Amino acid sequence: MTPGERIVRCLTGGDIDRVPFGCELGWQFWAETYAKFEAAWRAEGNSGVFEPFYAFGYDRGFAQVPYEAGVFPHFERKILEEDAESYIAVDYQGITARRLKHNRSIPEYIDYPVKTPDDWDRFKSERFDFSPAAIDARLAAREEELARFIPWAKSEGVALQIGEYPLGVFGCARDFMGAEEVLVAFYEEPDMVKDMMTTCAKMWLTVYERVIDRLKREGARADRFQIWEDMSGRNGSLISPAMIEEFMMPVYDMINDFRTAHGIRVMSVDSDGDCSELVPIMMRHGVNFFYPFEVQAGCDIREYRRLYPELGIYGGLDKRAMARDEAAVDEQIALAGEMVKAGRYVPGFDHHIPSDCEYHLFKRAVAGIKILCGK
Repeated sequence: MTPGERIVRCLTGGDIDRVPFGCELGWQFWAETYAKFEAAWRAEGNSGVFEPFYAFGYDRGFAQVPYEAGVFPHFERKILEEDAESYIAVDYQGITARRLKHNRSIPEYIDYPVKTPDDWDRFKSERFDFSPAAIDARLAAREEELARFIPWAKSEGVALQIGEYPLGVFGCARDFMGAEEVLVAFYEEPDMVKDMMTTCAKMWLTVYERVIDRLKREGARADRFQIWEDMSGRNGSLISPAMIEEFMMPVYDMINDFRTAHGIRVMSVDSDGDCSELVPIMMRHGVNFFYPFEVQAGCDIREYRRLYPELGIYGGLDKRAMARDEAAVDEQIALAGEMVKAGRYVPGFDHHIPSDCEYHLFKRAVAGIKILCGK
Protein backbone atom coordinates (compact mmCIF):
# COMPACT_ATOMS: atom_id res chain seq x y z
CA MET A 1 0.00 0.00 0.00
CA THR A 2 1.37 3.44 -0.88
CA PRO A 3 1.94 5.97 1.92
CA GLY A 4 -0.72 8.20 0.40
CA GLU A 5 -3.42 5.56 0.22
CA ARG A 6 -2.55 4.39 3.73
CA ILE A 7 -3.00 7.78 5.39
CA VAL A 8 -6.18 8.64 3.47
CA ARG A 9 -7.77 5.27 4.27
CA CYS A 10 -6.68 5.46 7.90
CA LEU A 11 -8.34 8.84 8.42
CA THR A 12 -11.52 7.90 6.53
CA GLY A 13 -12.06 4.44 8.02
CA GLY A 14 -10.84 2.27 5.15
CA ASP A 15 -8.85 -0.94 5.31
CA ILE A 16 -5.12 -0.42 5.87
CA ASP A 17 -2.04 -2.59 6.16
CA ARG A 18 -0.75 -0.58 9.13
CA VAL A 19 -1.08 2.87 10.72
CA PRO A 20 0.99 5.79 9.35
CA PHE A 21 3.88 6.86 11.57
CA GLY A 22 5.67 10.19 11.96
CA CYS A 23 3.38 12.29 9.76
CA GLU A 24 2.17 15.87 10.15
CA LEU A 25 3.30 18.65 12.47
CA GLY A 26 3.40 16.66 15.72
CA TRP A 27 6.69 15.04 14.72
CA GLN A 28 8.36 18.22 13.52
CA PHE A 29 10.70 20.41 15.58
CA TRP A 30 10.98 24.09 16.35
CA ALA A 31 14.33 25.51 15.24
CA GLU A 32 15.83 25.40 18.74
CA THR A 33 14.68 21.79 19.17
CA TYR A 34 16.23 20.83 15.86
CA ALA A 35 19.60 22.24 16.97
CA LYS A 36 19.39 20.49 20.36
CA PHE A 37 18.36 17.14 18.90
CA GLU A 38 20.93 17.37 16.12
CA ALA A 39 23.69 17.77 18.71
CA ALA A 40 22.40 14.73 20.61
CA TRP A 41 22.10 12.73 17.39
CA ARG A 42 25.70 13.53 16.46
CA ALA A 43 26.83 12.62 19.97
CA GLU A 44 25.54 9.11 19.19
CA GLY A 45 28.17 8.89 16.44
CA ASN A 46 25.97 9.85 13.49
CA SER A 47 27.24 12.05 10.68
CA GLY A 48 25.92 13.77 7.59
CA VAL A 49 22.76 15.87 7.38
CA PHE A 50 20.38 15.50 10.32
CA GLU A 51 17.07 14.81 8.61
CA PRO A 52 14.37 13.63 11.05
CA PHE A 53 12.44 11.84 8.28
CA TYR A 54 15.34 9.45 7.79
CA ALA A 55 16.80 9.54 11.30
CA PHE A 56 13.58 8.35 12.94
CA GLY A 57 11.94 6.43 10.10
CA TYR A 58 8.93 8.65 9.44
CA ASP A 59 6.36 7.81 6.79
CA ARG A 60 5.44 10.26 4.07
CA GLY A 61 2.39 12.30 4.99
CA PHE A 62 0.42 14.55 2.66
CA ALA A 63 2.53 16.49 0.14
CA GLN A 64 1.66 20.11 -0.51
CA VAL A 65 1.06 20.97 -4.16
CA PRO A 66 2.92 24.21 -5.05
CA TYR A 67 0.90 27.20 -6.32
CA GLU A 68 0.03 30.79 -5.40
CA ALA A 69 -3.53 30.95 -4.05
CA GLY A 70 -3.25 33.63 -1.35
CA VAL A 71 -1.93 37.20 -1.36
CA PHE A 72 -0.40 37.74 -4.81
CA PRO A 73 1.58 39.55 -6.04
CA HIS A 74 3.48 39.37 -2.77
CA PHE A 75 4.37 42.48 -0.88
CA GLU A 76 8.03 43.38 -1.04
CA ARG A 77 9.77 41.91 1.98
CA LYS A 78 11.79 44.61 3.69
CA ILE A 79 13.49 45.19 7.03
CA LEU A 80 12.44 48.46 8.66
CA GLU A 81 14.52 48.29 11.84
CA GLU A 82 17.19 45.95 13.15
CA ASP A 83 19.32 45.46 16.24
CA ALA A 84 21.47 42.65 17.66
CA GLU A 85 18.51 40.66 18.97
CA SER A 86 15.60 41.36 16.64
CA TYR A 87 14.33 43.03 13.50
CA ILE A 88 11.09 44.66 12.34
CA ALA A 89 10.08 43.65 8.84
CA VAL A 90 7.19 43.65 6.39
CA ASP A 91 6.41 40.13 5.16
CA TYR A 92 4.95 38.91 1.87
CA GLN A 93 1.37 39.41 3.14
CA GLY A 94 2.03 43.02 4.12
CA ILE A 95 2.16 42.26 7.85
CA THR A 96 4.68 44.23 9.90
CA ALA A 97 6.14 42.36 12.86
CA ARG A 98 9.13 42.23 15.18
CA ARG A 99 10.91 38.87 15.14
CA LEU A 100 13.75 37.53 17.21
CA LYS A 101 16.90 36.61 15.31
CA HIS A 102 18.14 33.67 17.31
CA ASN A 103 15.05 31.63 18.09
CA ARG A 104 11.54 31.05 16.80
CA SER A 105 8.75 32.46 18.91
CA ILE A 106 5.46 34.20 18.25
CA PRO A 107 6.29 37.53 16.57
CA GLU A 108 5.22 40.88 17.99
CA TYR A 109 2.70 41.98 15.38
CA ILE A 110 2.79 45.72 14.76
CA ASP A 111 0.69 46.55 11.70
CA TYR A 112 -1.60 44.94 9.13
CA PRO A 113 -2.52 45.90 5.56
CA VAL A 114 -6.30 46.28 6.08
CA LYS A 115 -7.97 48.65 8.54
CA THR A 116 -11.05 49.95 6.69
CA PRO A 117 -13.39 48.84 3.90
CA ASP A 118 -11.51 51.18 1.54
CA ASP A 119 -8.26 49.43 2.47
CA TRP A 120 -9.89 46.09 1.75
CA ASP A 121 -11.21 47.23 -1.63
CA ARG A 122 -7.73 48.39 -2.61
CA PHE A 123 -6.07 45.27 -1.21
CA LYS A 124 -8.56 43.05 -3.03
CA SER A 125 -8.10 44.80 -6.37
CA GLU A 126 -4.30 44.62 -6.09
CA ARG A 127 -3.81 41.15 -4.55
CA PHE A 128 -6.93 39.15 -5.53
CA ASP A 129 -7.27 39.85 -9.25
CA PHE A 130 -9.46 37.25 -10.97
CA SER A 131 -8.60 38.26 -14.54
CA PRO A 132 -7.30 35.41 -16.74
CA ALA A 133 -3.90 37.11 -17.03
CA ALA A 134 -3.59 37.40 -13.24
CA ILE A 135 -4.56 33.75 -12.71
CA ASP A 136 -2.02 32.73 -15.35
CA ALA A 137 0.63 34.75 -13.50
CA ARG A 138 -0.15 32.95 -10.25
CA LEU A 139 0.32 29.58 -11.92
CA ALA A 140 3.44 30.64 -13.81
CA ALA A 141 5.08 31.78 -10.56
CA ARG A 142 5.38 28.15 -9.37
CA GLU A 143 5.38 26.30 -12.70
CA GLU A 144 8.96 25.05 -12.50
CA GLU A 145 8.41 23.82 -8.96
CA LEU A 146 5.15 22.11 -9.92
CA ALA A 147 6.78 20.43 -12.91
CA ARG A 148 9.36 18.85 -10.58
CA PHE A 149 6.84 18.10 -7.84
CA ILE A 150 4.35 15.94 -9.76
CA PRO A 151 6.82 13.23 -10.91
CA TRP A 152 8.36 13.13 -7.42
CA ALA A 153 4.94 12.76 -5.74
CA LYS A 154 3.93 9.97 -8.11
CA SER A 155 7.20 8.12 -7.56
CA GLU A 156 6.85 8.38 -3.76
CA GLY A 157 3.19 7.37 -3.76
CA VAL A 158 2.16 10.26 -1.53
CA ALA A 159 -1.30 11.76 -1.12
CA LEU A 160 -1.52 15.32 -2.43
CA GLN A 161 -2.87 18.29 -0.52
CA ILE A 162 -4.35 21.54 -1.71
CA GLY A 163 -4.82 24.28 0.87
CA GLU A 164 -2.14 25.21 3.37
CA TYR A 165 -1.01 27.66 6.05
CA PRO A 166 -1.92 30.55 6.03
CA LEU A 167 -5.03 29.94 3.91
CA GLY A 168 -8.08 29.90 6.13
CA VAL A 169 -11.57 31.36 6.16
CA PHE A 170 -11.22 33.04 9.55
CA GLY A 171 -7.43 32.72 9.29
CA CYS A 172 -7.00 34.97 6.26
CA ALA A 173 -9.31 37.69 7.58
CA ARG A 174 -7.36 37.69 10.83
CA ASP A 175 -4.05 37.92 8.94
CA PHE A 176 -5.28 40.86 6.88
CA MET A 177 -6.47 42.90 9.89
CA GLY A 178 -5.03 41.46 13.11
CA ALA A 179 -6.91 39.42 15.70
CA GLU A 180 -8.43 42.22 17.78
CA GLU A 181 -9.27 44.34 14.77
CA VAL A 182 -11.05 41.58 12.88
CA LEU A 183 -13.08 40.61 15.94
CA VAL A 184 -14.33 44.20 16.16
CA ALA A 185 -14.98 44.18 12.40
CA PHE A 186 -17.35 41.22 12.79
CA TYR A 187 -19.68 43.71 14.51
CA GLU A 188 -18.79 47.01 12.86
CA GLU A 189 -18.07 45.89 9.27
CA PRO A 190 -19.72 42.47 8.85
CA ASP A 191 -20.13 42.80 5.08
CA MET A 192 -16.42 43.47 4.69
CA VAL A 193 -15.51 40.40 6.75
CA LYS A 194 -17.86 38.20 4.74
CA ASP A 195 -16.41 39.57 1.51
CA MET A 196 -12.87 38.82 2.71
CA MET A 197 -13.79 35.22 3.45
CA THR A 198 -15.68 34.69 0.21
CA THR A 199 -13.08 36.41 -1.98
CA CYS A 200 -10.24 34.32 -0.57
CA ALA A 201 -12.12 31.06 -1.02
CA LYS A 202 -13.16 31.92 -4.57
CA MET A 203 -9.52 32.59 -5.40
CA TRP A 204 -8.44 29.27 -3.91
CA LEU A 205 -11.03 27.39 -5.89
CA THR A 206 -10.16 29.22 -9.11
CA VAL A 207 -6.48 28.31 -8.72
CA TYR A 208 -7.17 24.79 -7.47
CA GLU A 209 -9.43 24.06 -10.44
CA ARG A 210 -6.50 24.73 -12.76
CA VAL A 211 -4.08 22.80 -10.57
CA ILE A 212 -6.36 19.76 -10.31
CA ASP A 213 -6.77 19.71 -14.08
CA ARG A 214 -2.97 19.70 -14.38
CA LEU A 215 -2.66 16.86 -11.88
CA LYS A 216 -5.25 14.79 -13.73
CA ARG A 217 -3.47 15.26 -17.06
CA GLU A 218 -0.32 13.87 -15.47
CA GLY A 219 -1.97 10.93 -13.75
CA ALA A 220 -2.15 12.37 -10.23
CA ARG A 221 -4.98 13.49 -7.95
CA ALA A 222 -5.62 15.68 -4.90
CA ASP A 223 -6.84 13.81 -1.82
CA ARG A 224 -6.93 16.51 0.85
CA PHE A 225 -8.38 20.01 1.07
CA GLN A 226 -6.69 21.69 4.03
CA ILE A 227 -8.03 24.79 5.83
CA TRP A 228 -5.92 26.64 8.39
CA GLU A 229 -7.90 28.55 11.00
CA ASP A 230 -6.14 28.75 14.41
CA MET A 231 -9.28 30.42 15.73
CA SER A 232 -9.53 29.06 19.27
CA GLY A 233 -7.80 29.73 22.57
CA ARG A 234 -7.84 28.01 25.94
CA ASN A 235 -11.46 29.08 26.48
CA GLY A 236 -12.83 28.05 23.11
CA SER A 237 -13.57 29.72 19.81
CA LEU A 238 -12.73 33.39 19.29
CA ILE A 239 -16.18 33.87 17.75
CA SER A 240 -19.51 32.37 18.76
CA PRO A 241 -21.04 29.27 17.16
CA ALA A 242 -23.74 31.49 15.68
CA MET A 243 -21.11 33.67 14.02
CA ILE A 244 -19.23 30.62 12.77
CA GLU A 245 -22.42 29.48 11.08
CA GLU A 246 -23.31 32.88 9.65
CA PHE A 247 -19.90 34.08 8.46
CA MET A 248 -17.86 30.96 7.78
CA MET A 249 -20.06 28.02 6.97
CA PRO A 250 -21.44 29.33 3.64
CA VAL A 251 -17.80 29.38 2.53
CA TYR A 252 -17.22 25.87 3.91
CA ASP A 253 -20.25 24.68 1.95
CA MET A 254 -18.72 26.13 -1.20
CA ILE A 255 -15.43 24.36 -0.43
CA ASN A 256 -17.19 21.09 0.35
CA ASP A 257 -19.10 21.21 -2.94
CA PHE A 258 -15.80 21.72 -4.77
CA ARG A 259 -13.97 18.92 -3.00
CA THR A 260 -16.89 16.52 -3.49
CA ALA A 261 -17.09 17.33 -7.20
CA HIS A 262 -13.39 16.60 -7.58
CA GLY A 263 -13.34 13.42 -5.51
CA ILE A 264 -11.14 14.90 -2.77
CA ARG A 265 -11.60 12.44 0.07
CA VAL A 266 -10.31 14.47 3.03
CA MET A 267 -11.39 17.95 4.16
CA SER A 268 -9.30 19.01 7.15
CA VAL A 269 -9.06 21.90 9.59
CA ASP A 270 -6.07 22.94 11.70
CA SER A 271 -6.86 24.95 14.82
CA ASP A 272 -4.95 25.14 18.05
CA GLY A 273 -6.73 25.75 21.35
CA ASP A 274 -10.02 24.33 22.60
CA CYS A 275 -11.79 23.26 19.40
CA SER A 276 -14.88 21.75 21.06
CA GLU A 277 -17.17 24.41 19.55
CA LEU A 278 -15.61 24.13 16.09
CA VAL A 279 -15.64 20.39 15.46
CA PRO A 280 -19.40 19.64 15.48
CA ILE A 281 -20.25 22.68 13.35
CA MET A 282 -17.51 22.07 10.81
CA MET A 283 -18.31 18.37 10.54
CA ARG A 284 -21.85 19.28 9.52
CA HIS A 285 -20.33 21.23 6.62
CA GLY A 286 -17.97 18.62 5.23
CA VAL A 287 -14.93 18.48 7.52
CA ASN A 288 -13.87 14.89 8.23
CA PHE A 289 -10.37 15.39 9.67
CA PHE A 290 -9.29 17.72 12.48
CA TYR A 291 -6.02 18.42 14.31
CA PRO A 292 -3.88 18.93 16.44
CA PHE A 293 -6.09 18.75 19.61
CA GLU A 294 -3.95 20.80 21.98
CA VAL A 295 -3.86 19.07 25.36
CA GLN A 296 -3.03 22.13 27.44
CA ALA A 297 -6.21 23.76 26.07
CA GLY A 298 -8.28 20.86 27.43
CA CYS A 299 -8.58 18.66 24.33
CA ASP A 300 -9.08 14.96 25.16
CA ILE A 301 -8.91 12.83 22.03
CA ARG A 302 -10.61 9.92 23.82
CA GLU A 303 -13.67 12.10 24.26
CA TYR A 304 -13.55 13.38 20.69
CA ARG A 305 -13.41 9.80 19.44
CA ARG A 306 -16.40 8.89 21.61
CA LEU A 307 -18.43 11.87 20.43
CA TYR A 308 -17.43 11.79 16.76
CA PRO A 309 -16.70 8.23 15.60
CA GLU A 310 -16.60 9.31 11.94
CA LEU A 311 -13.97 12.02 12.47
CA GLY A 312 -10.37 11.51 11.35
CA ILE A 313 -8.15 12.58 14.24
CA TYR A 314 -4.49 13.49 14.25
CA GLY A 315 -2.42 14.53 17.27
CA GLY A 316 -3.72 14.93 20.80
CA LEU A 317 -0.62 13.48 22.49
CA ASP A 318 0.86 15.80 25.09
CA LYS A 319 4.23 17.07 23.84
CA ARG A 320 5.05 18.26 27.38
CA ALA A 321 5.50 14.63 28.44
CA MET A 322 8.88 14.64 26.71
CA ALA A 323 10.02 17.39 29.07
CA ARG A 324 9.07 15.29 32.11
CA ASP A 325 10.05 11.66 32.47
CA GLU A 326 9.70 8.17 31.04
CA ALA A 327 6.45 7.47 32.88
CA ALA A 328 4.83 10.54 31.30
CA VAL A 329 5.98 9.46 27.85
CA ASP A 330 4.68 5.94 28.43
CA GLU A 331 1.25 7.35 29.29
CA GLN A 332 1.17 9.06 25.89
CA ILE A 333 2.26 5.88 24.13
CA ALA A 334 -0.58 4.03 25.88
CA LEU A 335 -3.05 6.72 24.79
CA ALA A 336 -1.82 6.40 21.21
CA GLY A 337 -2.43 2.66 21.47
CA GLU A 338 -6.02 3.18 22.58
CA MET A 339 -6.67 5.56 19.72
CA VAL A 340 -5.05 3.33 17.12
CA LYS A 341 -7.36 0.49 18.21
CA ALA A 342 -10.37 2.80 17.99
CA GLY A 343 -9.51 3.70 14.39
CA ARG A 344 -9.39 6.76 12.13
CA TYR A 345 -6.40 8.00 14.06
CA VAL A 346 -2.86 8.93 13.08
CA PRO A 347 -0.59 9.28 16.16
CA GLY A 348 1.14 12.58 16.75
CA PHE A 349 1.93 15.15 19.39
CA ASP A 350 -0.26 18.21 19.69
CA HIS A 351 2.13 20.56 17.86
CA HIS A 352 5.82 20.99 16.99
CA ILE A 353 8.22 19.53 19.55
CA PRO A 354 9.48 22.37 21.82
CA SER A 355 13.07 22.84 22.94
CA ASP A 356 12.48 21.87 26.57
CA CYS A 357 11.83 18.28 25.44
CA GLU A 358 14.60 15.76 25.95
CA TYR A 359 16.11 13.80 23.09
CA HIS A 360 16.11 10.46 24.93
CA LEU A 361 12.42 10.88 25.81
CA PHE A 362 11.57 11.78 22.23
CA LYS A 363 13.36 8.62 21.07
CA ARG A 364 11.37 6.61 23.61
CA ALA A 365 8.16 8.00 22.15
CA VAL A 366 9.36 7.24 18.62
CA ALA A 367 10.18 3.63 19.51
CA GLY A 368 6.91 2.96 21.36
CA ILE A 369 4.60 4.57 18.82
CA LYS A 370 6.42 3.05 15.86
CA ILE A 371 5.61 -0.40 17.29
CA LEU A 372 1.93 0.55 17.65
CA CYS A 373 1.90 1.60 14.01
CA GLY A 374 3.30 -1.75 12.93
CA LYS A 375 6.38 -0.21 11.39
